Amino acid sequence: MTDEVVERGDTGRGEAAGKGFDLGRLLAERGAERYELHSRHLNHQLPRMLHTIGFDKVYERAEGAYFWDSEGQDYLDMLAGFGVMGLGRHHPVVRKALHDVLDASLADLTRFDCQPLPGLLAEKLLAHSPHLDRVFFGNSGTEAVETALKFARYATGKPRILYCTHAFHGLTTGSLSVNGESGFRDGFAPLLPDTAVELGDLDALARELKKGDVAGLIVEPIQGKGVHEVPPGYLRAAQELLHRHKALLIADEVQTGLGRTGDFYAYQHEDGVEPDLVCVAKALSGGYVPVGATLGKDWIFKKVYSSMDRVLVHSASFGSNAQAMAAGLAVLTVMEDEQTVANARATGELLKSRLAALVDRYELLHDVRGRGLMVGIEFGRPNSLKLRSRWAALQVARKGLFAQMVVVPLLQKHRILTQVSGDHLEVIKLIPPLVIGEREVDRFVEAFTAVMDDAHSGGTLMWDFGKTLVKQAVANR
Repeated sequence: MTDEVVERGDTGRGEAAGKGFDLGRLLAERGAERYELHSRHLNHQLPRMLHTIGFDKVYERAEGAYFWDSEGQDYLDMLAGFGVMGLGRHHPVVRKALHDVLDASLADLTRFDCQPLPGLLAEKLLAHSPHLDRVFFGNSGTEAVETALKFARYATGKPRILYCTHAFHGLTTGSLSVNGESGFRDGFAPLLPDTAVELGDLDALARELKKGDVAGLIVEPIQGKGVHEVPPGYLRAAQELLHRHKALLIADEVQTGLGRTGDFYAYQHEDGVEPDLVCVAKALSGGYVPVGATLGKDWIFKKVYSSMDRVLVHSASFGSNAQAMAAGLAVLTVMEDEQTVANARATGELLKSRLAALVDRYELLHDVRGRGLMVGIEFGRPNSLKLRSRWAALQVARKGLFAQMVVVPLLQKHRILTQVSGDHLEVIKLIPPLVIGEREVDRFVEAFTAVMDDAHSGGTLMWDFGKTLVKQAVANR
């Protein structure tokens, strides 16, 4: 190719190459194809599922804790992108940080220098983690978990990791090996030879530790699936047991960390708990650039990176990239400036207390639990004959259908986005942006009350949709 051709930008790709890339034009021309494109080129079951439950919305824009559709209607987000949007969408401080880092044209990812942003973000994270010393930056929560598993095995010289039943630590092969849900694991064997113990069962933990081959226990202080909190005193007692057997405590704070539960980390709710390794991700990204971090004690890092020959024994191609680091720094600054953790604690207490007050009012509502802005709403078998027969029909078809029946009208009638907390669970999990306040609590509780009134009065629309779900569940068997 001649210099002349290069200068005029002729890449040999025809007339289309001269048009350049115009994101606005591309979305204007082809944005309406979104569901068709997913069906054709990506996971084809996603659009199918969204069409079935009526979640196939077209959201045009988002800000804070809200979306807007093409008709200008607002939707309250009580899902936060599975926890990624801790500060809500498009926080101006995070946006500016990303514009600034792009405009700076930094010499990023040279691989053979030390840029300032990773060190600055590590310093800021560690300031909230006073018993930890060093950080490894990757690109996601599952990668943070993978790092912790590798570091624990190498540092202790032992092969086995313990995890809790019903845990979720990621879906890559290593983290899948400590995933407590068979639905995610089925068909992907062989996995690593790790072992499940019941959440809160110290006797089971002690039995496994006596075998002498356990590198550590990985645990979510509050499990995302079902929103189950570790029993009081469990983490400290587990830590003492683990250390007695020269094993490590690994806290998976990918969803619970960075203020979600009303403390910076969920494990901080219990005095004396100082995990050896801590995994964070999700909200650290500001919702823009994927980032994960594994924080650990100095001796662990020094054992893994024991010599210059081992300097790259664990690394990530995009880890510590400038955009992710800038986003993380901006997120932590906003959290400090806007007192996000305190807001999550206060607003979460308000939300949970308002919902808990409804338990005695509705026989289908069995429990409200959680901490901060991580709240689980559990449904269960009613007492009245008419409701009991309908509940039984749903349970025979597929457990979890009633919770889905609640989620759908919350979106369809009240424009509130929520999720069922896990497959085959009658639990809705609320993990809204940490910036919500009393207005959003009022809107959710009013909508939830209306849905519960409809369910208990035998509202035709809701129970007719239940019949649709039953037919779909039976057809998928």
